[in-house]
Parts: sequence; structure tokens; C-alpha cells
Amino acid sequence: MKGKKFFSMVLCFILALSLFSGCGKKEDETASQGQKKEEEPVKIVYARGKDTTGANQKIVEKFNELHKGKIEVEYVEMPSDTGQSHDQYVTVFQAKGTDYDVFDADVIWPAEFAQAGYVLPLDKFVERDGINLKDYMDGPIKSLTFKGQLWGMPKFIDAGMLFYRKDIIDKAPETWEDLYNAAAATKGKTEFGYVGQAKQYEGLVCNANEFISAYGGQVVDGDGNITIDSDGTRKGLEMMKKIFTSKFVPNNITTFTEPESCTAFIEGKSAFIRNWPYQWAMAQDASQSKIVDKAAVAPLPKGSVRASATLGGWVTMINKYSKHPEEAWEFVKFMCGPEGQKITATVGGSAPTLTSLYEDEEVKKNPLFADKNFVAGLSAAVPRPVSPIYPKLSNIMQEEISKYLLGQQDVNATVKNMDSRMKQAVNEAK
Repeated sequence: MKGKKFFSMVLCFILALSLFSGCGKKEDETASQGQKKEEEPVKIVYARGKDTTGANQKIVEKFNELHKGKIEVEYVEMPSDTGQSHDQYVTVFQAKGTDYDVFDADVIWPAEFAQAGYVLPLDKFVERDGINLKDYMDGPIKSLTFKGQLWGMPKFIDAGMLFYRKDIIDKAPETWEDLYNAAAATKGKTEFGYVGQAKQYEGLVCNANEFISAYGGQVVDGDGNITIDSDGTRKGLEMMKKIFTSKFVPNNITTFTEPESCTAFIEGKSAFIRNWPYQWAMAQDASQSKIVDKAAVAPLPKGSVRASATLGGWVTMINKYSKHPEEAWEFVKFMCGPEGQKITATVGGSAPTLTSLYEDEEVKKNPLFADKNFVAGLSAAVPRPVSPIYPKLSNIMQEEISKYLLGQQDVNATVKNMDSRMKQAVNEAK
């Protein structure tokens, strides 16, 4: 009997031991699996249009290296056509999709995407991490600010510039009146004194925006309300017409877009041109330019209030429906910060929005980025109307300003028509 009792006690002890051992093993396995899961990096997707420079791939690689084991960015290229990319984003975001966590956007998109609820406001991240927005050029920040909130971060900047023949023009004109007089004085030296973009298309709006802003006008306020009906707008448009209907511009200037303007300048036919920064490289290309080493760059002239250049370039935004907003912000902060923008400048050739980078020796190896006149021109950049219905406002401006330049209506009718049509478009969009 005692033997049976002893045997039973031993059996119970063995069973208990094996049970305890099994539980411990399962707990160890569970803990091990949990640890592995914790060690897997958070994956986010970054999308942007096709990049032939390789700069964005380098930014992604550098970020992934710095955040190895924690965050992993997958880089997805969108269509090279900006309109197609825009529509693809809208399709995804309308469905509250999470296909893309971070994406690059044209500077004219932020208000539209903010109003539609597609993107995340970044104010709390910026404040928490001590980002000083004054370190960035003013124009890109304004393009990202809508209804008092910041909807993205500036990545790189483009802006309208004045290029001129330094072998003909001694000094860049300071005001539009100065430019008018200098262009008129080139008669006999070049076929044209000045070329810009006056065809009825988006480029006309860019040119008009510069004149309107230079004379103190604005199309919309910070909340998207229409404010175009002002003396500043009238004065700006009057100077624009004075130049574009002068005898020193081509008589078919209202058919000119960027390529026609560029061709006239690099063939040595014009003393001045308003164009985007790529004009510099075109002028220095000996395979197609007749003015190699004869071109100089300057900020666009001042009006009665300021010098203004229409803002171009790209910004970076976060999908409101991203499952990983913190990690997405870390990537945005890196890409739009000093290290990321330096890669964009030195590898991609795009101008930084951080002013301190123009003092960086590697960045200054690009002669444009080392040119103080070029940097001053970028610093004068102002956004096109920051509005969720910008495409509609642009079309209205194109139509009415074209009529004005062609002499079909006066400046008062032009401004009144734009004001009433724009206000109607805003009301219809509500």
C-alpha cells in the first residue's frame, strides 16, 4: 500500500513537472515570437513622379540606413505626367486608401487636398520637434498654409527669373519701368527686347501673378476668399499689358509658351526673358545656344510694392489615412530637412527651400546655387492662388487676361469679370 502511495506521488510530481515545463516552453516561444515581431521595421510607402536623377532613391536609402530595424521606406514611382499622378492620388484618397503614406505634391495642390480631407496637418509635429519654419523660404510655406494650418513641408523650389544678355545689358533692371526702358533701348542690338509667356495657358497666370503681386494685389486671402478686385491688381495688369503690347516684343507674343521664349533667347534674338531656372542650363548648352557665357540671372523686377516671382516646385505631404503617421513624419522631416534637401540639390539639381544650404560648399558647386541674384529671386517667390479650386480660378484668369492683352476689354472690366466669376466658382464649390 505504501508502495502504491509512493508510486502515485512520484507520478503526480512527474506530471506536474512536465506540465510546468511545457507551459514554460510555450511562454518562451510566445515571448520569442513577440520579440521577433517587435523587431520587424514599420513599413511605409513614399510615392512621387518619375525621377531620372536618382536623388530620391538616395534619400530613401540613406533614411532606411539611419532607421534600420525601425522604419523601412518603400519608394514607388508615379506617372511622369503630373495630371495623371494627381488623379491617381485623388482616386486612392477618396476611397480612404492607405496605398501611399507619404507623397510629393505640386505646390498648387495643398489647399485642394486639405479641403478634401486627404492630408494630415503637420502643425503638432513641427511644434513638438522644434522645427523653425523661418529657416525655410517664405513662398513654399505660404503655399502649404491654408485656413491657418500647415499641410506639408517644402522639398524644393522653382520660381520665375529674369535672364538677360550681359554683353548687351550693363545692369539688371530694378523695376518693371526700368526693364521697359532698357528693353526699348536694345533696338538694333537684338530682334526683341523682351520675351515672356503670354499664350492663354497656365504660364500666362504665372506671369500675371508676378505683376499683380509686385504692385500689391492678390487673388485670394489665406482662407481662400477672393480678393482680386483691387488697385494693386489693376496696376499690375496695366504694366503687364504695357510690356506685352510694346514694339520690343514679338508681334505674336500671345502664342508664346516657355519653349518659344527659350528658343528666342538662346538664339540671341532677345535681350531679356522671363523664364524658369532651367533657362540657365539651356543658355550654356553649346549644342543649341548661341549665347554661351553671355547670359546672366537676376530676380524679377520690382513693382510699386515688391519684387515677386511665381512659385513653382514640390512639397511633401502625409496621407490622412496612413496607419503609421509618426513614422511617415520621421521620413518627411528627414527628406525636407537639411540632409535630405542637400541630396536633392547636389544629386537632383533642384534648388533647396532651406536658406542655410546656399552657404554649403558642396551645394555651391552648382554655379546657380552660388549666385546671390538667383537666391534672391527664389526668395521673392509667391504662391499662385492658394485655393481648393485653383484650376477653376486659373482658367478664369487665363480667359479674362487674354481678352485684356488682345484689346477686347479694358482693365476694369477684366478685374470685375475675374472677381465675379471667381466668387461664383467659390460659392458653387461650397
